[in-house]
Amino acid sequence: MNKLIITVLGRDKPGIIAAVAKSLYKLDCNLENVNQMILQSEFAGFFLVEPPYDLEVDFIKTTLDRDLNGKGLHIHVNNITSNGNNVKETDAEIFLITTIGPDQKGLVARFTEIIADYNVNVINLTAVFKGGNNPNANIMTYEVAITSDVDQNSLFSALRDKANGLNLDITIQHRNIFQAINKI
Repeated sequence: MNKLIITVLGRDKPGIIAAVAKSLYKLDCNLENVNQMILQSEFAGFFLVEPPYDLEVDFIKTTLDRDLNGKGLHIHVNNITSNGNNVKETDAEIFLITTIGPDQKGLVARFTEIIADYNVNVINLTAVFKGGNNPNANIMTYEVAITSDVDQNSLFSALRDKANGLNLDITIQHRNIFQAINKI
């Protein structure tokens, strides 16, 4: 079945998700997944949608533009194509890597470079930098998919060495352990 990824960007205000969801519902689209965030005052939303088979992408884009007109939003609608290169969660173990410590330029670049060098896919990244040297104010969490051909010990050692060199605390947990520990 054909799926779409709809990206909505713009100044945050109440009702953006409701407006997008309502517009898609009126088009008889199945909303499969939503991920949204607010970065300072900017909204970013990602909507994974399965449209009716006979609904054209251009019509969906035009309808969203019309329905969201005046909200100052930028809307992108793209077909999802599978090229066979994406790491599927079923083919990998998921780990959470968290660093806490003083803010420094290039932290994300330094850690993602190590992760990429091991051919590991970052499937989710959250980085909150409030500045300063308060070690509890700056947190990065990487959710990574590690396939069986990756030398986990070597990867984790490289990440720990980088964290130590940058005066950061680091924890690395398998997602199953993280979820079991944080179960409500």
